[in-house]
Amino acid sequence: MRSVRILLTGVLAVMLLVSGCGVGGRTTSPDSQEADPPPPQVRLEPADGATDVNPTAPVEVSVARGHFEEVVLTNESGEKVKGELTEDGTTWRTSEDLGYGKTYTWSGSAVGAGDTTVPVRGSFTTVQPKEVVRATITPVDDVTRGIAIPISIKFDAPVENKAAVQRALEVETSEPVTGSWAWLHDKQVDWRPKEYWPAHTEVSVRANLYGVNYGDGEYGKADLTTEFTIGRAQIVKADVDSHRIVVMRNGEQFASYPASYGRPGNPELHTHNGTYIVMAKHPVEIMDNPEYGYTDVKKKWAVRISNHGEFIHENEENRANIGRRNTSHGCINLTNADAKEYFHSALIGDPVEVTGSSTDMPPRYAVYDWMLSWQQWKSMSAL
Repeated sequence: MRSVRILLTGVLAVMLLVSGCGVGGRTTSPDSQEADPPPPQVRLEPADGATDVNPTAPVEVSVARGHFEEVVLTNESGEKVKGELTEDGTTWRTSEDLGYGKTYTWSGSAVGAGDTTVPVRGSFTTVQPKEVVRATITPVDDVTRGIAIPISIKFDAPVENKAAVQRALEVETSEPVTGSWAWLHDKQVDWRPKEYWPAHTEVSVRANLYGVNYGDGEYGKADLTTEFTIGRAQIVKADVDSHRIVVMRNGEQFASYPASYGRPGNPELHTHNGTYIVMAKHPVEIMDNPEYGYTDVKKKWAVRISNHGEFIHENEENRANIGRRNTSHGCINLTNADAKEYFHSALIGDPVEVTGSSTDMPPRYAVYDWMLSWQQWKSMSAL
C-alpha cells in the first residue's frame, strides 16, 4: 500500500506543475516590474571639449532612442549659430561656417520613450590661425574677356600647402574645356585651357578657401567666386618679318595693319617670339626708358601685351618706318588711325602671337601663361 501512495503523490505533483506552467507560459511575481526604457543617447560632433576645430568642418548633434525638443549652438557673444533640424527630429546641423578662434556652446534637450529627458550640453573651440591670408581672383564678375585669358588667384602670403588649396578650386564651363591649374610661384596659381577658350564660353569659378590650411599656421580668409564670359575669337598674328600685324576674328581676317617691330640688331630691343595676351588698354600711356634716352613720352591707343614693356601703340614719330623697317624699342608701332582702330577692336585676354624673331621671350614676365607648353604647364600643378 505504501508504494501506491507514493505513486499517487508523484502524479499529483506532476499535475500541479503542469497546471502552473499552462497560464501565459511563465510565472510572475506580484513584486516584479517592467524594466525602464533606456534614455536618449546624444552624440556631439565635434566632441565635447574638442579644440583646434576647423570652422568649416561638419558640426552636428544627433540623438538615438529619441528626438530633440530644442537645440541651440551659441558663440562667445551668445549669438545663435544658424542650423537645421532633420524632419525626424534626430539630427541638427549648422548651416553656416563658424569663426576662427572661437568657443561654441551647446544647449537644449532630447526626449525619449516614457518622456525621459536628457540635456544637450558641451562646447568646443575652433582653430586660431597664426595668420589669415587674403586672396584675390581675376577675371572679376560680369566681364567679357578674350580667348587666352587665364583665371588667376593671387595670395597675400606664400602658400606652403599648395595641394590643399588646389583641391578647393572649381572651374565650371558652359561647354567641355580641358584645362589645368599651375603654380607660377608661391603666391599665384592660374588656370588656363589646353587650347584657347571656345568663343562665347560661360565660365564660373569657385575658390572654397575659407578654412583651408595653407601650412605654417596660415589659413584662408574667405571664399572667392567669379563668373565671366569669353568673347569672340580674336587673334593677332604678328610676324616681325612681314612688317604688319594681321587681326584674325572667328577664323577669318578681320584687319591688317602696317607695323614696325623691335630692332633686330639689339637683343635688348627685339620684339621677342611668344604668345602674349592683351593685359590692359589706355587711350594715352606715358612711357619711360631713360637708358635709351626718353622719359614721360605720351603714346596714344596703347594696348599692353607684356609686363616686360611691350605694347601695340601709335607712334607717328616713327611713321616713315611703319610697314617698312623694324626700328622700335620692342613695341609694335602703328599709325595713329590704325592704332585707334585696333585699340577699339581688342579685348583683355586676346592672344598676340609674335613669330619670326631671332629670340624667344623667357617665361617670367606676366602674363606668360601661354609662353609655356601644355606639358610644362601641367607639370606645375600641385596635384
